[in-house]
Amino acid sequence: MSAIAPSVQGFFTERLVNQKRVSAHTITAYRDTFRLLLTFASKRSGKSPSELDFDDLDATVIGAFLDYLEAERGNSARTRNSRLAAIHSMYRYAALRHPEHAELLGRVLAIPTKRTERYDVSFLEPPEVNALLAAPDRTRRVGRRDHALLLTAVQTGLRVSELTAACWGDVQLGRGPHIRCTGKGRKQRATPLTAETVAALRVWSQEHGAEPHAPLFPTSRGRRLSTDAVALLVAKHAASAQRECPSMKAKSVTPHTLRHTCAMTLLRAGV
Repeated sequence: MSAIAPSVQGFFTERLVNQKRVSAHTITAYRDTFRLLLTFASKRSGKSPSELDFDDLDATVIGAFLDYLEAERGNSARTRNSRLAAIHSMYRYAALRHPEHAELLGRVLAIPTKRTERYDVSFLEPPEVNALLAAPDRTRRVGRRDHALLLTAVQTGLRVSELTAACWGDVQLGRGPHIRCTGKGRKQRATPLTAETVAALRVWSQEHGAEPHAPLFPTSRGRRLSTDAVALLVAKHAASAQRECPSMKAKSVTPHTLRHTCAMTLLRAGV
């Protein structure tokens, strides 16, 4: 059998980077998908990720992986479909390189996406926002980081991938304070910062240091937070905030909820 590692590497370096020139956000999303998939298949087969071959990642395994995402990781059908889209893209690339595996690859490509329901947009009301921002323990360094992150997210509406990618060089805290980012479709934009957000980021910069290329919201070791880590810290502080604001118990608070909250705040202000 053929090892799958060369195909995965070629998919990222040849197809995504050189041929399609996709954005850094897309590469990050696809990387996370294959990190999860290869870890899952490695545990299932008992092989290291570099030893996996196409038989170890057939339609049965891919189906089990998608079930694992929903049942054990708590991912929504939309997230499941996004992971499947990344897998389909790599398998279409592999089909051109390995016609001898056409039947196996075809069965994976035939796995359908799951139908999703449309839900009302979830957002936080001002008292709920205040409770969430008050939840981090600001006597601790990680709490001060989380408070600054939550405040920036609620005020700017940045996507979670944009928050994790932000560096100190993207932030202007002086005259005309704003934060720059590159979003979907490589669109660059600058979002103004309120006085409250500027104050929080100034305090955080004095504590953390503000080297231009350093992550704006790093881990305790100075590395970039992952999108999963941000989702976990938002959920943790939302659970704490429920004690002060019981209305939050009826809401599933995610990083994207904070983006919706920003949008609703602007809409109510007449934007």
